[in-house]
Amino acid sequence: MLHPSPRSPGLLHSPLRNLVLGIGFTLTVIVLATLAYTLAGWSLGDAFYMVIITVYTVGYGETRPIDSGLLRAITLATIVFGGTSMIFVTGALVQFFTLNQLAQIFGLKRMSTQIEKLDRHVIVCGFGRIGTALAKDLHAAGAPFVILEVNETDAQHARDLGYPYLCADATDEDTLRAAGIDRARTLVTVLANDAANVFITLSARSLNSHIEIIARGELPSTERKLLQAGAHRVIMPTHIGAERIAEMILFRETAKFILDSERVQNFERVLRSLGLDLEVVIAAENSPVAGQTVSWVEDQARGAFFVVQINHRDGEAINQPAPETVVAPGDGLVIVGRGARAHALSGLFAPVPERRGRWFGSSPG
Repeated sequence: MLHPSPRSPGLLHSPLRNLVLGIGFTLTVIVLATLAYTLAGWSLGDAFYMVIITVYTVGYGETRPIDSGLLRAITLATIVFGGTSMIFVTGALVQFFTLNQLAQIFGLKRMSTQIEKLDRHVIVCGFGRIGTALAKDLHAAGAPFVILEVNETDAQHARDLGYPYLCADATDEDTLRAAGIDRARTLVTVLANDAANVFITLSARSLNSHIEIIARGELPSTERKLLQAGAHRVIMPTHIGAERIAEMILFRETAKFILDSERVQNFERVLRSLGLDLEVVIAAENSPVAGQTVSWVEDQARGAFFVVQINHRDGEAINQPAPETVVAPGDGLVIVGRGARAHALSGLFAPVPERRGRWFGSSPG
């Protein structure tokens, strides 16, 4: 896994510290010198004006005659300490801006070098809520990836987390090329803008005809457009969220087991790495599966999925149901299947007149 190297505290934090100390010292000299002149009998306005033109080495002339040893001593001290503080502050400013600019230049160059070394990696377009969660899982799994994010604040967040990133517009083909679209194995576009996701999908497909594309859609009408644009799978976060809520309401214990069990979640990650989904579907009233046996359901699936658990509405759960077990209307079936093919059979679980049921978390392919 390639990550940008962390910035050295000793190199980049010391200029800021020096700048703060220099400004603090300069203000202290100004306050003490002004106070000294006022104690010597000058008005506050004259004293402050004299100190400022002395510290900044403007030298317009003396506000009042320096005609006593005390005033000469105050003036000499102001010249020495004020001039020294301004030199220190000027040097700290130059150091601060120069090092930060160099760090940015070398940081971008180092990041580009790291991205050029990536191969068979994942390109994540968008670093919002979904993109952040996805990058976290990819990072935990040790999978190579790069983030594309046009928002500077979100891109900064990716950098702080140590993720390879480009602060650029993913809808630009040059950005996709810079991210290694020709070497990537998967592109995931999870922007909140459906039009942008469709455009990125089209661009990615034209640049790499073999890349796997997973796209996010918000509106139901966008799903078909993304598939036509070249996406292999479409994720509808709104639908998935609603389906998860339905699981928690209808099958509390099973939903709790699936969502909260770390062991099952790890197992689900393994399944998804193999192209499989572990989900819950509901046998609707008047659906083809209602009243049929598990064996019949799996025969209709023709290997697309198999049933691992049945949850009755009364709370009873049957693990590894026997082939002759009957599926009752309203039962929840925990199934493992291949998402693309299983979706084509989702009508098995929908009422016959409508047949508009859909898989939890699966997408057409």
